[in-house]
Amino acid sequence: MEILNKIGSKLGREGKYLLSDVKHWFGLYNNFYSEARGSRILIYHGICQQDQTRFNPIFLTHKTFEQHLKLYKKHFNVVSLDDYYQQKFSDQKFNICLTFDDGFANNYKYVLPLLEQYQIPATFFVTAIRDAGCDILWNDFLGIISKYGPDQISFKDESYRKGIHNKYISTKTGISLVERLRSGGFAEKAEMMDILYPLAPFKNNKHEKDYWQQMTTTQIKALSDSPFANIGAHGYFHNDLARIDINDVKTELIDSKRYLENIIQKPINSLAFPYGSYTTEVVRVAKQTGYKQLLAMDFLFNDDVKDLSMHERFTVNPFISANNQMYATVTKTYEH
Repeated sequence: MEILNKIGSKLGREGKYLLSDVKHWFGLYNNFYSEARGSRILIYHGICQQDQTRFNPIFLTHKTFEQHLKLYKKHFNVVSLDDYYQQKFSDQKFNICLTFDDGFANNYKYVLPLLEQYQIPATFFVTAIRDAGCDILWNDFLGIISKYGPDQISFKDESYRKGIHNKYISTKTGISLVERLRSGGFAEKAEMMDILYPLAPFKNNKHEKDYWQQMTTTQIKALSDSPFANIGAHGYFHNDLARIDINDVKTELIDSKRYLENIIQKPINSLAFPYGSYTTEVVRVAKQTGYKQLLAMDFLFNDDVKDLSMHERFTVNPFISANNQMYATVTKTYEH
């Protein structure tokens, strides 16, 4: 019965989205958009040419992203992150700000040309993982290994077997490997990458680089030189800042800021918390180390709404049409 309910719920959502698309095609939402007021910061991640859910559910295709930009240009007022913080909004349209997390090279390759074509600004939150000698984030690495690797692996004398969504789950504790690693520092993650890579040497496949490769320093600099791109920090190692020692948090935030400022020769004032995870201590240290714009996903503490340095963001849904994303952006919900 539970399975049937889930299937029914999914079909119901898909039916509502399809009906919404039909209404959009006939222009029945035009008045809704013309009357919409308010503001929203959106979170994007990676952009690829096809098969956007190949390794994770956070990518969009180039075609879909361009459809977003066309609709934003038509119906919304798109502002930079600085203008968003200064509340430089239109009172005639709904205001949005575009942000990209994780620093994928595909942001430089695919996103920047479209931003310049449509003259739309965006902020890119980049890690310093290149400075640590890596060209991939640890969680992206594990996602790819989980897809291509064997059904069972061993890491630090513990066995993991593939479970739902190909995630490696401990046969002893039932905890996923990604969850275990997220609760620690980078040394164990780097060890994991060294040990597991021979099981699935995916870097030999040049056609998949768009799904994982991080921007080089040259690409970060070129991105920053565009009048339509701004650079912010996204941690040094892409660690979960709420789960590591606060002294390590401070080191990460200082080092990532220094790394990016040395590249772009501009101040780095904004920080997007990896995974949207933070504590009140992390916020305090971020401010102490010079970050004035702090971007979450959802606020985690009651007083966050009063903090003018903090803003929530709304994650783009890769499983719905551009029209339905427009509607969800205004309503801040994916429930029709």
